[in-house]
Amino acid sequence: MRVGFIGVGNQGEPIARRIVEGGFDLTLWARRPASLEPFADTAATSAATPAELAAASDLVCICVYSDDDVLDVVLRPDGVLAGMAEGGIIAIHSTVVTETVAKVAAAAEERGVAVIDAPVSGGRAVAEVGEMLVMMGGDPAVADRCRPVFATFATSVVHIGPLGTASIAKAINNMVLAANITMALDVFDFADELGLDKAGLAEALSNGSGSTRAIGIVAQTGFSWAFQFEHASPYFRKDLEVMRDIAGAAKVPLPGALEELADRIANGSGADAS
Repeated sequence: MRVGFIGVGNQGEPIARRIVEGGFDLTLWARRPASLEPFADTAATSAATPAELAAASDLVCICVYSDDDVLDVVLRPDGVLAGMAEGGIIAIHSTVVTETVAKVAAAAEERGVAVIDAPVSGGRAVAEVGEMLVMMGGDPAVADRCRPVFATFATSVVHIGPLGTASIAKAINNMVLAANITMALDVFDFADELGLDKAGLAEALSNGSGSTRAIGIVAQTGFSWAFQFEHASPYFRKDLEVMRDIAGAAKVPLPGALEELADRIANGSGADAS
């Protein structure tokens, strides 16, 4: 399978590298040519436009930041759908709302192109060692065609259900992570008031039944509310809006804990966030 990849940023770059090092014919496109410099030592080639990339690809993976970015690279006059042949596949790795997935799928269907939502989870370090999670929504047969490519950078590739369901699962995953980080920060503040060594507690919790990935994240960033709200909150806020849009479209209220989390993220509240 010939693969095209758009979105070689902090997370996309190691994913794309795993794909080409896994033996797949890889074509890249980026708005900034400098983004492609890390691939100079690989067999990957570059395209002048998304359409040119799509013409050289059977599967196009999109790993850009926002819903607007996804719609732009796919639907613009020189976008992916302008160049992709009938029978091709578009995999949306970005964290987006289901409406965006549906818009891309509707436009793609007119050209005989299949779409799956295939958001990823794990972050750069996990991508570098090929141990990411890929959640897939869409036709199972189409998803199965993509599995060998996804297996180059993921150890877990899970089909969630119909088109759009993987995007919902990813939004929930990110909200659970945000909630766990917030809870971990509260717990370490509490432990500090009790006179415990936070580093020692973090090591204990990481190896105990109370372990979550958030424990390690909080410990590695200095147990700091300020760090989380300065560096992580833009992503959490984006993901929260995705979750709110999904819930609103389905007319399902967010769980109370997520509403509380939303308020804390929006207000930047925390022990030393100010």
